[in-house]
Amino acid sequence: MGDALQLSKYSIGVGDRFSHQGKAQLRACVMAAENGAEVIPVWNKSNREHTIIGSVPASARAAADEAVKTLGWRKPYYVDADHINIKTVDRFIDACDFYTIDVADLIGQPSDPAAVDAFAKRHPELTGNLHLPGVDHPFQIDLGMVIQVAAKYLAAVHEAGVIYRHVAEMKGKCRFITEVSMDETDSPQTPVELLIILAAVADEEIGIQTIAPKFTGRFNKGVDYVGDPAKFSEEFSNDIAAIAFAVQQYGLPGSLKLSVHSGSDKFLIYRPIHNALKKFDAGVHLKTAGTTWLEELIGLAEAGGEGLGLAKEIYGGAYSHREELCAPYATVIDIDPAKLPAPAAVAQWSSEQFVSALRHDPKCPAYNNSLRQLLHVGFKVAAKMGARYVDLLSVMETTIAKNVTENLFTRHIKPVFIGE
Repeated sequence: MGDALQLSKYSIGVGDRFSHQGKAQLRACVMAAENGAEVIPVWNKSNREHTIIGSVPASARAAADEAVKTLGWRKPYYVDADHINIKTVDRFIDACDFYTIDVADLIGQPSDPAAVDAFAKRHPELTGNLHLPGVDHPFQIDLGMVIQVAAKYLAAVHEAGVIYRHVAEMKGKCRFITEVSMDETDSPQTPVELLIILAAVADEEIGIQTIAPKFTGRFNKGVDYVGDPAKFSEEFSNDIAAIAFAVQQYGLPGSLKLSVHSGSDKFLIYRPIHNALKKFDAGVHLKTAGTTWLEELIGLAEAGGEGLGLAKEIYGGAYSHREELCAPYATVIDIDPAKLPAPAAVAQWSSEQFVSALRHDPKCPAYNNSLRQLLHVGFKVAAKMGARYVDLLSVMETTIAKNVTENLFTRHIKPVFIGE
């Protein structure tokens, strides 16, 4: 059932808002290989981001190809049509070979009662005491639970099947990687819900290789995990076990693995993720989209002079338009307006002060969680600057690239895929 392309065990989504940091990002994957871990880069950019920046999917492909050629990368790499739906997917067909099918909006939409009944009858194996591989205790599932979960998710899974088949018809069934995303919703999916969802995915014959559920806790953009790491660890391990069961039971691709969205800077759960991967010999796809854009800003500020001035100007613009910028990301940010410094105060900051406030170092007294989140969603301000911003990225490439590579390898790849 699976796609001919097979995603490697470890992969990392390296978003790049302005398509300038491909080489710096890829160097982090080269460093991973030098340290014994094959971590495959997937350059991801959503339709929303392309619209804001004014870019096209072909530009993301060109940047990835250039990085691969320059560094002589011989391993696989992909370009992700991130968070696409049936209305937005067509513009990504030529440039992308990885599709994150986002059906979170359809979760809870009414499902055909006949389809729900047929699903429950088709899957009697889901009821009773269910033993998942590597989990000490059984999960008790009754028929009512199966019907309830199916009613909540079948419409979303069906839509994922529609989009998958549409891409397969246009690209060829064996020429892309498929991810199904259900993370941008209000309530986390339990491991039992994930298993029932995967049974429905198998019924739709979707060649799925990663699935992005919503986990327990807050996964805010660009800042640390908010929640109980121990509870997350148990849930993450049980999700891996549910996937292993579904692969064996339903013939889903053996490369199927969890995808962690808004995964950048979630330092509190990197060790639990690493430990679970080792325990189950499992893979993971970690999405780190916005952290690169913030490292660009840090690099500009660190360079001082014109770079620092532009970084301050971007903060001022983001502060002035914070309601507009934050609205699309309301479910994945928690900003305390009282903790946002006035632009006039920031205008007086030194390079060190700006960097200390923005760089994600929770041990630093000057680190400002709210400022970081605001700038994370404030890339639209830089986009409106056009060439003025991107030209400075080229001028100050050395300082910026150092920050991008070090952040991606030391703070993300190393703790998740290698272990500290």
